[in-house]
Amino acid sequence: MCGRFALGIPRKAISQRFGLEAAPDAPARFNIAPGQLVEAVLAAPDIRMGSFRRMGLFRWGLVPSWAKDPSIGARLIIARAETAAVKPAFRAALRRRRCLIPAQGIYEWSGPAGNGKARQLRQPWFITSASGELLALAAIWEHFESPAGEVVDSLAVLTCEANDLIRPLHHRMCVLVRPQDDARWLDPRQETPRDIADILALRPWPGMEMYRVSTRVNSPAHEGAELIAPVTEQGGRNMLV
Repeated sequence: MCGRFALGIPRKAISQRFGLEAAPDAPARFNIAPGQLVEAVLAAPDIRMGSFRRMGLFRWGLVPSWAKDPSIGARLIIARAETAAVKPAFRAALRRRRCLIPAQGIYEWSGPAGNGKARQLRQPWFITSASGELLALAAIWEHFESPAGEVVDSLAVLTCEANDLIRPLHHRMCVLVRPQDDARWLDPRQETPRDIADILALRPWPGMEMYRVSTRVNSPAHEGAELIAPVTEQGGRNMLV
């Protein structure tokens, strides 16, 4: 369902993919979780340039501009592609405030959901490009200001029905945006749902693979490149070409 992802790809690759002058320096992260700050690319209007792309920091968990309490964001980490256009919390952002989250790969889990210790023992899988290509997760963002002056820029990740690769693990998956669709997704002039419906639709993921990784990733407190290393003694890899 896309509740965790990693970004350990060189900053140069991020700049090249999204046409940025330079991606801000930031440490590699391999266990990015809801509630944390997330890097995302958005189109920013400029009087002189017309429009340009920039990288911003957003809290993962969307807080609508009309919210009375920013804690609502903890419940709005995911937006369903099929209903986001009509949900009060998401519809304005889907029309005018779309962004792209750079990712090296995403995590998904197999086994019973459970609670407590049982949840920590679930088997995590890492889903990534077999060629090492940078991924882009479709997301929407909002700007919130409270009467007391608190300011929160936040986002939610879009999900759709799972394809053949993800379905054995979960019935939902992140929407991945192809490079040829970046400009249209980020363009705020594409305001109607039909303008972007094909981007949000279910599609196969050619060249993607998934493999088992350490259960250490189950805790957001753990970090490091070893979290995305295959756990070979538990089995091989599954790949969709």
